[in-house]
Amino acid sequence: MTEVRKGLIAKRYATERRFRIYGATALALTALFIVFLLADIVIKGLPAFTEPRVKLDVTGAADKVDAAKPAAGDYEAIVREALRARFPTVSGRAERRKLNGLLSQGAADDLRRMVVADPALIGKTFPFAALLSDDADLFYKGRQTGVALTKGATSLQFAESGEAYVITGDVAGLSPGQIVLVNEGALRITGIANGAAQAEALARPVTLNPAAAGGWNIMTLAKPEADRRISDQEIIWLEELKSEGVVEKAFATRFFTSGDSREPELAGLRGALVGSLLTVLVALALSIPLGVAAAIYLEEFAAKNRLTDIIEVNINNLAAVPSIIFGLLGLAMFLSFFGLPRSAPLVGGLVLALLVLPTIIIAARAALKAVPPSIKEAALGVGASHQQAVFHHVLPLALPGILTGIILGLARAFGETAPLLMIGMVAFIVDIPKGFESAATVLPVQIFLWSDLPEIAFQSKTAAAIMVLLAVLFSLNAVAIYLRRRFERRW
Repeated sequence: MTEVRKGLIAKRYATERRFRIYGATALALTALFIVFLLADIVIKGLPAFTEPRVKLDVTGAADKVDAAKPAAGDYEAIVREALRARFPTVSGRAERRKLNGLLSQGAADDLRRMVVADPALIGKTFPFAALLSDDADLFYKGRQTGVALTKGATSLQFAESGEAYVITGDVAGLSPGQIVLVNEGALRITGIANGAAQAEALARPVTLNPAAAGGWNIMTLAKPEADRRISDQEIIWLEELKSEGVVEKAFATRFFTSGDSREPELAGLRGALVGSLLTVLVALALSIPLGVAAAIYLEEFAAKNRLTDIIEVNINNLAAVPSIIFGLLGLAMFLSFFGLPRSAPLVGGLVLALLVLPTIIIAARAALKAVPPSIKEAALGVGASHQQAVFHHVLPLALPGILTGIILGLARAFGETAPLLMIGMVAFIVDIPKGFESAATVLPVQIFLWSDLPEIAFQSKTAAAIMVLLAVLFSLNAVAIYLRRRFERRW
């Protein structure tokens, strides 16, 4: 019998060890998935918080900027002329258009704001950091192609042949697609035959004597020109600006101060953040008093009968209803029946109020139940009315739990997307909403919109917006934990 008992005990211990191993493995896998997800979001999103700018010397010429109306000046022409001044050899309409394409449309707007703020700059030459386009941004962040630069170790001879160039000498190390940099020029290899390389000029050399500039270099691009948005010629210009030290990386403040835009480098979250704030304010203004009042009535004053049982069951069921159902309800009731404006924070707040109301009621009732009955009984015993016992004694003690439920409901409302899509908050909104009836969108919907756009630059914007949303949600949950621990009472 003893041996059998020992065997059973050993089996029980082995089962317990296996259970612990299974639990630790599940926990480790969960943590691994979470770390992988967060790391992927952070790696993709961090580049969106910086933007490249090129330092230029611009002149607020009087013929382009009127001192009486500085906001109406032709700032786009001023910025383009300043950039072309750094590349005096660029000629022809096609080349100039391609060079101008390195600048963002927002560069002229930044210069306009700078001059309007200080009209004394008109007629003067002053430094200005011009915002570059999204293609240039992606290139500097390594999202377009890799660039390898090697110094030429052999002697070459360069000769001009009409519009093309012929390179002779030891050309064994050259291949089509590579770019030979010589004397401030760039020659792209187009073919090699009979011991000579044929090349076309991306930028004409000052002289064809390699010794005049200390030799020549080879630039090798990881991706062919057909597989990227930026051309070889634009890469030559960007690399030249970088080598001259006039490209700076700055914090992208416009990501938090601008609204949405079709240009990735100009798109920001301010409109979505303001829309989320207005929407959540409406939701909380309705759901908090209604939810807390309903919880107090059901828990402390309502008679326990079949009607209250039905109400409790329905509240619990509503908490589990898919959120898109509330969107359909808002579409049918608030938009179609009451005729409220589409894509407005007012309607979005009404829908989210219906969504979080069951959560607040359930959390508030749980907090009221957690208060020991002796608290209310003691208040009643010293002559307090039922209402006084509830509002003067039970409710203050339940307040931490109620606040926790409210904040968790707020976090859910802040992160909801589906119900707001149904009421039209998926529209492309450029302007910052001015009120509760203005057209607006919210942060989760903004993430959804950016994720559906084909431009590569919006991938970083999407990940960065997710980082901001997660930061807000983590902060709200941290506040809920703090309030619970700060005001928690133990009996």
